[in-house]
Amino acid sequence: MQLATHVTPKKLSELLLATAIIRPVFIWGPPGIGKSSLVEKFAEEVGLPCVSLLGSQLAPEDLIGVPQIVDGKSRFCPPSMIAREEPYCLFLDELNACSHEVQKAFYSLILDKRIGEYTMPEGSIVVGAGNRASDSAIVKPMSSALINRMFHVQLNASHRDWLEWAHIEEIHPWILDYIKQRPDHLHVKPPKTEEPFSTPRSWHMLSDALKSYNDDIDEDSLTQLVYGCLSQVHAGQFKAFIKQLRNKVGITQILKGEERWPGEPEDRDILYFLAQSFRGHLIKELPANENACKAHQKQLAHNARRLLKELASISLEMAQLVVVTEEDKQLPDWFLVTVIRDLPRLTHQSKK
Repeated sequence: MQLATHVTPKKLSELLLATAIIRPVFIWGPPGIGKSSLVEKFAEEVGLPCVSLLGSQLAPEDLIGVPQIVDGKSRFCPPSMIAREEPYCLFLDELNACSHEVQKAFYSLILDKRIGEYTMPEGSIVVGAGNRASDSAIVKPMSSALINRMFHVQLNASHRDWLEWAHIEEIHPWILDYIKQRPDHLHVKPPKTEEPFSTPRSWHMLSDALKSYNDDIDEDSLTQLVYGCLSQVHAGQFKAFIKQLRNKVGITQILKGEERWPGEPEDRDILYFLAQSFRGHLIKELPANENACKAHQKQLAHNARRLLKELASISLEMAQLVVVTEEDKQLPDWFLVTVIRDLPRLTHQSKK
């Protein structure tokens, strides 16, 4: 399912507080984005214990329970983790990954908060979550009857929300600094092949692994960690970021004129990372309309053209990567015009 709108993690918390206490909510989103932790946090905020069921591992009898003879009549006894006496938040994770038989068993639980003869205590909340078919995840189509029983919301990653959370959770400072410079690397669409990919969850995993080492972790160990958690491109750039941290050369220092682009052959990986960071900084800071430029943005554009010339003298390929046009991320046209005027060699690549 693809909804026309989406929410950030912070907005989802507000939305759950307003809607989940009235109607069941289903959260759509890619793997590793933090759906489970957000529901657990919501349950804590409303003062309810959170009971999680993993839809992909359930059979119908896990919900309905087993029959028991009482006074000569059969009676189904639901499991104790569901049949509670006090109100609670029931989290149905991977709901759209379970079989259709299990989905049917959920109908009355989601709509009426009842299963068999058991009714959830007054004040209980039901929240579901699942991945989308486009996420290369194992999902099964949900019936229209089940879809129509819930309020639907699509969760997207937000680097601002994640960084705020990461500071509180004391995520490794290397990762905090990296995501501040490359927020677009926090999360990527799951690949169609079986390989690690970057998500808020995988960055958290990497943080935990890095904390088990000292900051003087050797290069081989660092390579194993980053390529075992992140997308291949992100892993290479994160390694280069750590290398430039250790060499104390960063894009901030280069922009201020305190450092120069590294030009040694062995520093090519650092140069690539710095060029990509430079591009990301310009896309973030320069307005689409030149007339909207403030004084500091005009100064940035002036310095950027000078730095592009210096970068092109070291590596034309790296300079071209800074100005290359992408469908969803590109530098303002007015800035590209001035760059191409000064550096016509970049013209061919920038118009791709």
